[in-house]
Amino acid sequence: MKHEHQAKGSQWLATASFLLAGSLLLSACSGAGTTQGGAATAGTEQPGAATVESTGTTEATTEATTEATGTMEATTEATTEATTEATTEATTEATTEATTEATTDAATEATTEANAAVGANTAGAVQKLNLNTVTEEQVQAAIPNFGNRMWDEFEEYRPYTSILQFRKEIGKYVDEAQVAEYEKYVYVPINVNEADEATLQQLPGVDAAAAAQLVAGRPYASNQAFLDKLAQVAPQSDAAAAAAYLEAQ
Repeated sequence: MKHEHQAKGSQWLATASFLLAGSLLLSACSGAGTTQGGAATAGTEQPGAATVESTGTTEATTEATTEATGTMEATTEATTEATTEATTEATTEATTEATTEATTDAATEATTEANAAVGANTAGAVQKLNLNTVTEEQVQAAIPNFGNRMWDEFEEYRPYTSILQFRKEIGKYVDEAQVAEYEKYVYVPINVNEADEATLQQLPGVDAAAAAQLVAGRPYASNQAFLDKLAQVAPQSDAAAAAAYLEAQ
């Protein structure tokens, strides 16, 4: 009986030990699971942190993009202003240079033409022959197809005091067109105080109106006084060319 009780006690003790061990094991498993769950919770919380970090990065990127856009706009504006200013300045300089060059060229051309005209007038005055002093040889050399017979007529009516006299006398032998052709090579010398208006119009640059004013300005104390008046009434005339037509005083 005693042994039976001892056996049952041992069996009970073994059962209690087994239960205690199982309880401890269960407790251990529960703790580990809790710890692992915490770790899992912590692991679950990591995506939230990553989301916050990602959001911060996005905001930083947006801010950087905004700043870059502002920089690009400022650069574009500065480039546009610089380009516009440079273009305007270059255009102004080019226009000024072109205008100056064109003005200079035009002035030079006008001066050259004016000098050529003066030279032509002067040359014409030199080439023309004084009807009262010219020789037959000079006339023959100067006037194309001038015959010997015409020289006799030229010389017969000397001295000439008016171009009208020359036209009348020579017009007896040739037509008006031929007389006008002769006048390209000869002239009647001008007495500044006695010449008629037609004779005064032999002077280069003198028309009927200017000739009338020259007559109205008489008497002239000298040829120079006459030339001074000529410059007033016919500014386009040339004093040196005109002087060649005047009788000496």
